[in-house]
Amino acid sequence: MRDEKEIIAISALQHWFFCPRQCSLIHLEQSWAENVFTAEGRVLHDKADRGTTEIRGNVKTCTGLLLRSEALGLMGKADLVEFHRQGHTWVPFPVEYKRGKKKADNRDRVQLCAQALCLEEMLGIPVLAGALYYGKTRRREQVTLDAELRQQTARVIEDIRAMLADGRLPPAIVDDRCEHCSLREACMPSAPVSRDHSGRYLAALCNNGEES
Repeated sequence: MRDEKEIIAISALQHWFFCPRQCSLIHLEQSWAENVFTAEGRVLHDKADRGTTEIRGNVKTCTGLLLRSEALGLMGKADLVEFHRQGHTWVPFPVEYKRGKKKADNRDRVQLCAQALCLEEMLGIPVLAGALYYGKTRRREQVTLDAELRQQTARVIEDIRAMLADGRLPPAIVDDRCEHCSLREACMPSAPVSRDHSGRYLAALCNNGEES
């Protein structure tokens, strides 16, 4: 069993893709603030995370299913998992809800893949595909959980674990993402060293000075 301090929230993968500094603020500094984007996302997830189970024909749907992987040190909650009957087996098919539209990068697919890896470990059944439902388009995108996506997911998990173990905020990068970030005030991207987050900025400065 892993130490609980080593367990990473599946949501951290999405935050890491958006901005490693935001990920650190949320999962290391325990900072959180809401804006219109996070509020819309929360409402969409609240509708899916009611913890219900329903069977219709050969499909059983479970919402708000708790997930965990000891091998990867992950935990979280699935918006929706469909179990499709194949003979005497119910094959899981995770569905992740997103407020916007399809992203240019792999952030949503990586988060979905992490859920599938948890399901595989928990149930001992291969999970070869899942889907992303986008609130803006109201359409599903089916995702094949291939070897390349699984490898990328594993790398992101290790990158996050290394960041959390280091215990310091990554440097701020000021770009268009800042306009949509609910943690802009806590981050202060235009003055990344003006605040002392539990002494980490000061420690970073001292370390840099010793190395120069």
